[in-house]
Amino acid sequence: MLSQKCRYALRALQHLADRHGQGVVPLAEIVSAQNIPAKFLTVILSELGREGLVRAQRGRSGGYVLVPSPADVRIGDIIRLMRGSIALVPCASRDAHEHCENCVPEAVCRLRNLMLRVRDETAHILDGVTLADAFPTTNLELPTDKP
Repeated sequence: MLSQKCRYALRALQHLADRHGQGVVPLAEIVSAQNIPAKFLTVILSELGREGLVRAQRGRSGGYVLVPSPADVRIGDIIRLMRGSIALVPCASRDAHEHCENCVPEAVCRLRNLMLRVRDETAHILDGVTLADAFPTTNLELPTDKP
């Protein structure tokens, strides 16, 4: 499940992507449009700034801008950045792998094998969608390897 922090980050970045190339977006605009608590959003945007995704401009006409092109920001990368992993269980994570507590050895764990497939399919979908895709409200065309 996505944390509230991750969902807020995705919504804030999508808002900035929608305004990409139009100048600085005031914090209050993002707060109002996306219904995100200002203090929490400030923390999230600061973290995204350290990763080079957003740039803050201070002052009376301050706010935030998305640094890369929206087409260069994959949804999967945002989730990994905010959550640490796309995997549903720690033993299926590529970047944050941990052995599960109270489990059988990984080599014989059938649940882990399923979760590896779920992780790979989820990553395939999320890495195929960028902020430029604008989270369409109609049927999202997902990448597929199947004819």
